[in-house]
Amino acid sequence: MREDRDLKQKEIAEAIGITQRKYSYLETGVQQWTDELLVRLAAYYGTSVDYLLGLTDNPDPYRKSRSKEK
Repeated sequence: MREDRDLKQKEIAEAIGITQRKYSYLETGVQQWTDELLVRLAAYYGTSVDYLLGLTDNPDPYRKSRSKEK
């Protein structure tokens, strides 16, 4: 997604609160993505974590569910 949008690693890294070096390690598989970073990345791109992980072909983000008060 980053390359499709002509974005630099540094831009994405800053947006999700990490260094460019760490982002590079994540992108190349040297380090594993944490749940928290995947959520930040999905929010940045306006998609779901499932889409980033290839679990769905639908890039639309999930709607937040409203908790029902009793």
